[in-house]
Amino acid sequence: MKKITVIGAGNVGATCANVIAHKDLAREVVLLDIKEGVAEGKALDIWQTSSINNYNTKVIGVTNDYLRTKGSGVIVITSGIPRKPGMSRDDLIKTNASIVKDVTEKAIKYSPDAIIIVVSNPLDVMTYAAFQAANKDSRKVFGMAGTLDTGRYRAFLSTALNVSPKDIHGLLMGGHGDTMVPLPRYTAVNGIPITELLAKDEIDKIVERTKSGGGELVNLMGTSAWYAPGAAAAQLVEAIVDDQKRIFPVCACLHGEYNLKEIYLGVPVKIGAEGIEEIIEIDLNKGEMKMLQESAASVKKVMKVLDDMKLFK
Repeated sequence: MKKITVIGAGNVGATCANVIAHKDLAREVVLLDIKEGVAEGKALDIWQTSSINNYNTKVIGVTNDYLRTKGSGVIVITSGIPRKPGMSRDDLIKTNASIVKDVTEKAIKYSPDAIIIVVSNPLDVMTYAAFQAANKDSRKVFGMAGTLDTGRYRAFLSTALNVSPKDIHGLLMGGHGDTMVPLPRYTAVNGIPITELLAKDEIDKIVERTKSGGGELVNLMGTSAWYAPGAAAAQLVEAIVDDQKRIFPVCACLHGEYNLKEIYLGVPVKIGAEGIEEIIEIDLNKGEMKMLQESAASVKKVMKVLDDMKLFK
């Protein structure tokens, strides 16, 4: 691929650009930020590792210059602010939706055919905002969350079982956060169901830890995570660039799948050169479907908050 753009040069965006560069996924990665000098400095720092880590992808930083992003095949959006003390959920949604709307419209102007991956929070509703701003096929606009959540889930299972995380395959669905729906029934270690290896109470503890995975890191560091979110977004970029046809849980727009319509929600999909190439419907039992519907209802409420703001007309 000729060019990939990462919008937002904070910790997540810079990490994502760094991983993309190390994987040599494009001739050029453009890291863009609104704050003067930040993207330029981080891009220069990353580029100076090219001879050390043996890659060719050139990393370029720019301040608010969307012309430099022209012709990007993939755009990763990490822009937005974290929730601050005293800030309501609605305030956060309005602020970040305005940011996501602005950067999406500017980026799409110069790269109308780009696939958009959203990392900004609250993720489900920010993906919905980017979709409205981009005004393009929903298969070309999706959110990263499930890939990150699954990574956390597998890491916790790896620690509990003392086995390689490479051998663990797991699945989560639903919204990003407290309403996510981990599926132990669809989790296995090299084909062995996780229910054969761990007691139910141990699995339940890991499921709950996964749900609050982001909060755990905030409590430890005083800020949100960046290594895992940045790497998760880069993994999706890699699947697109190399047309890998990989199966990941992402925040996708549903059109009747799982009896849900007009909602962005975490579900398993096939990712390839065209973005989301297939939404995969798995069989859920009554309890799993109930949790998914409850998660969808929670996400719908947040989407309605955005709709009521009438940012998109």
